[in-house]
Amino acid sequence: MSDDTIRLVTIGRILRQRWRLLAALALAGALVGCGASLLFPPRYTTSASVLLPGQWEERELLTQVDIATSSAVVDRAAAALGWPGVSGADLRDRVDAKAAGGNIIKISGTADTPERAQRLSDQATKEFVTFAARIAGGSTDLGAATGPETLRKQVEETNRRITDLANAADPGQTVESVQARTELEKLRTALHDAMKKLDEADPATTKASMVVIGPSARPTGEAPPTRMQLIVAGALLFFLLTIVGHLAAARMNRRLRTEREIAAALGAALLGTVDVPVEQPAHGPNVRGSRAGIRRLLGLDRRWDIPTPRMSSDEDGRRIGYRRVCAQLRDRVPDPRRLLVVVPDGDEIARRAAGQLCTEAGSDPSPSSSSRGCPVLRLVGVSVDRPVVPDRDTESGVLVVLSAGSRTAEELVGIAGACADGRHEVVGIVVADTVRSRPKRSAGRRPDEATLALAVRGHATGGSE
Repeated sequence: MSDDTIRLVTIGRILRQRWRLLAALALAGALVGCGASLLFPPRYTTSASVLLPGQWEERELLTQVDIATSSAVVDRAAAALGWPGVSGADLRDRVDAKAAGGNIIKISGTADTPERAQRLSDQATKEFVTFAARIAGGSTDLGAATGPETLRKQVEETNRRITDLANAADPGQTVESVQARTELEKLRTALHDAMKKLDEADPATTKASMVVIGPSARPTGEAPPTRMQLIVAGALLFFLLTIVGHLAAARMNRRLRTEREIAAALGAALLGTVDVPVEQPAHGPNVRGSRAGIRRLLGLDRRWDIPTPRMSSDEDGRRIGYRRVCAQLRDRVPDPRRLLVVVPDGDEIARRAAGQLCTEAGSDPSPSSSSRGCPVLRLVGVSVDRPVVPDRDTESGVLVVLSAGSRTAEELVGIAGACADGRHEVVGIVVADTVRSRPKRSAGRRPDEATLALAVRGHATGGSE
């Protein structure tokens, strides 16, 4: 097909001609999406935020994100939760973390219920803060993480013993007692200053003192993709695939549409174009039953890739075109003889046009009359897969009738070859065009043009000059 297949007017034509099929396939896609939602149980997600005080570089924040989702943290969270049949490996794809602005890390937990999602998020956050503090203390061992606190307790115990020694010293004002108390106070002051410097230098108090900004909120809605999202996605996917399929089929369509291409493929002259009214959808003679009913229901009984039929004149105006074709035949066949009217099988529009053409040819004056009449026509259907035309007997020529856009060049070349095998000459081609019929005129009213056409020979409508 030409580049017109990618224009918006083509998509609009698909929507007008195939809206029933599109609606049916969109409904099927919605059902598929609903079925897919049954395979994926609903999930709920919530998150808790952890504030990291101090100055942190971006790579350090990314390191903390990796720690929050590491197996060490997730396994400890799974052990603390104690859910039956749920291990750390099962929770690794349910715990997620990301760095937000302002040195904040959000740790998310996903579970099949809102309560479990909230508990998982809170527990994973707690385990992350604890594990990060252990790493900042220089060890991942539990005993090493409590070292500074033990040291503080020992310092407090030492201060109490210093106080006891100071009280037990000689309360007198001797030089020795005053010196002893002075030395004890100096020792107390030195210990206090050492602990202060230790706290200031401890990385656990500068960076690892993370703050959990409240517990996670209980989720009120499902995590995406929800059932409604899957249903809408399935309907939209099937809808778009149908549109793309129609465009691809039209792009790959090699059927000839113009009279010039059809005449070149058959190697004969175009006698004219006749109009066939489309009052009812054209169905094949053997297409019946439930399958045909489904095709009619979905709008598949008519082609979408042809323009909307134009409005034609009345019946008398359409008969003018057929009589002009008969006049063309009288000019091309000087001797009275019989002709075969070849129609490709399955082309109902062409078959109706050929039948009307035979009727009009039979109503012409006979060859024995004073005015030479139209050749006698006999209608023959030909298969396009294996075209076979009857051998030459009383007929001495072929008139091919077909509708535009119904056959490819290869199929028309095959029909021309079958005519040559039967020793027939293709004397002309008639193209049938579908039109919308107007309301019938009242009896007795005939246009003047029809009367003139019966008396004057003219060229067929659409013929080449």
